[in-house]
Amino acid sequence: MATIGKVSKFETFGSVDGPGVRFLIFLQGCPMRCLFCHNPETWEGTGGEAWTAEDVLKKALRYREYWGEKGGITVSGGEPLAQIDFLLELFKRAKEEGVHTCIDTSGGPFNRSPAWFSKFEALMQYTDLLLMDIKHIDATEHKKLTGMSNEHIIDLFHYLDSINKPIWIRHVLVPGISDNDAYLARTRDFIRTLHNVRRVEILPYHALAISKYENLGIPYPLKETEMPSAERIKNANDILETATYTGFLSD
Repeated sequence: MATIGKVSKFETFGSVDGPGVRFLIFLQGCPMRCLFCHNPETWEGTGGEAWTAEDVLKKALRYREYWGEKGGITVSGGEPLAQIDFLLELFKRAKEEGVHTCIDTSGGPFNRSPAWFSKFEALMQYTDLLLMDIKHIDATEHKKLTGMSNEHIIDLFHYLDSINKPIWIRHVLVPGISDNDAYLARTRDFIRTLHNVRRVEILPYHALAISKYENLGIPYPLKETEMPSAERIKNANDILETATYTGFLSD
């Protein structure tokens, strides 16, 4: 019996969510409630449309000629790991077709309970790259920002390092929250402990999703927060040493 996934939307020509041109699949459902989330429509697992992994892959393969040597599919959300059974079936089928696979995840659902962790271990056999978002390096501040602590997410980073699974780290720079030199230095020091990091990127905070919140009737908590200045973005890039991480899959 095919596993059904709940899909929020597709994007056919992604250029920033993994190497090359990507077919993007946004899954429904997320356990976090990040204050700066730009996809609040994906929070609830009951939304979206029902798709089989087979049909999602068939849709993606229509665009394969545009991917080039480095492109492929990236699954985002919401939170992809919240639908791990569907994700595992999709990626297994994708690798059978020789497709490069990437997960864009905050790591929220990660845990080492035998039933869930065994599925995650299997998923990693079919996953080429993960885009990992460090929401906040401090556990207390992480909970304020996302609604949950980050101990299990830090554990995920260590696990991926132990199996040498390539990751790109992306860090949203939010004035008054993560745009803090002390926290940035702690984030840098943590990244230095990892050996599987291929890229580190700063994502400047923006409020382009305010209209989504208004349409959904959800208060936007950061509506008074401005975008970080060019100087603060450069400062964050310097502290996190982003220029030293330029590798792709060949690394």
